[in-house]
Amino acid sequence: MVDASDGHVYGVYMPRLTTPEKILKAALALFEKEGPDAVSMRRVASAVGITPMAIYRHFPNREALLKQIADNSFQTVAKAWAPLSSRSKTLQRLSRPLEHYLDYALTHPHLFDYAFSVRRDDARRFPEDFRDRQSPTLNIIADVLAEGMRQGELRQDDPWDVAMMLWAHAHGLITLFRAGRFSYDEKQFRVFYLSSLEKVFHGIKA
Repeated sequence: MVDASDGHVYGVYMPRLTTPEKILKAALALFEKEGPDAVSMRRVASAVGITPMAIYRHFPNREALLKQIADNSFQTVAKAWAPLSSRSKTLQRLSRPLEHYLDYALTHPHLFDYAFSVRRDDARRFPEDFRDRQSPTLNIIADVLAEGMRQGELRQDDPWDVAMMLWAHAHGLITLFRAGRFSYDEKQFRVFYLSSLEKVFHGIKA
């Protein structure tokens, strides 16, 4: 429980949120509940308790605010994937992040769509942006693939091409599931999804 007067939680000091952090937190809450169309400067300002014009001191426009939300979502996913990348077996190190990708899509559908499915002018493009290591998420997959190829566990290939292939496979299945193209419930779909990944992994093994 937070004591707003002194910023403590059960006696532990918690730093107060800055105004940009409050704006992002309020915007994210609207985004998660209703989607990107719900994020207006006026609604965010009302949630924070400031005037709409005050937001522009921190974010020049609504697009910049949405971009920051998307960028933060990429970092959140990458942060969750990073500990998994140290596992010893290459295929397990590939499987766990892709299973987490499914978890993220089902838990944060609006963020997932905006970050990974919606056409945006600032979205990264394959291959140049990815090979330039601008993707905090696909970097992890490509690095695991490259290491597996060096160790002889995986067939020699371009790790970035294979990383994009894996992403496309996972993303395509998730998108079809969320579009109602499977009669499976979530548990059944997860079994199918992981089984399909194993089949793909079999094709890239040395």
